[in-house]
Amino acid sequence: MIRRTLPCVIALGLATAGFTTFSAAQAQINRCTTPDGGTIYTDRRCSDLGAVERTPRNAAAQASQAYRGGCARNLHDLIHEMTIAIDNRDVNRLAGVYHWAGMSNGAGYRTMDRLDRIAQQPLVDIVALRPATPVVVTEHAGISASVTSGDGFRAATSRRPVALRVEQTVGASVAPMRTIFGLRRHLDCWWVSL
Repeated sequence: MIRRTLPCVIALGLATAGFTTFSAAQAQINRCTTPDGGTIYTDRRCSDLGAVERTPRNAAAQASQAYRGGCARNLHDLIHEMTIAIDNRDVNRLAGVYHWAGMSNGAGYRTMDRLDRIAQQPLVDIVALRPATPVVVTEHAGISASVTSGDGFRAATSRRPVALRVEQTVGASVAPMRTIFGLRRHLDCWWVSL
């Protein structure tokens, strides 16, 4: 009687083990990032929850070191990338947002040396520079001229930036250092140039 029960128990155990393996293979946990920046772990697709799929932190860190890809589609992304590059003293990351098109080898080496000097100094701020505000002058009867600053101010804030001013300090001192980077729009991306 024991001989008959043992094969049944073994068969039942193997069937249960197979079922458990099948269930574990079916259940995949996704790490999702919500629009407000939170993290959700779920067995559903991230898009079903209005979130985007996110790789584990270690995999994301390795991927960002190997290849960052893409480009700065807006000015905020460009300033963010430059800030990270200078804060981390990463000249290669700073060079990744530089507009190298049409540059000779010699000019490229000189530019890379200059970018390295910039990347090694502590960052204070990066400011977008816009073109000068036009002043509108109108003449009225009996008045020689009047300036309408309201219209000029509104026009200036809507104008596209033409440069970025990088404010830094020199070494451990508080002596200011300013570098003006020109802005270029190329292939639907923002780039900087010296």
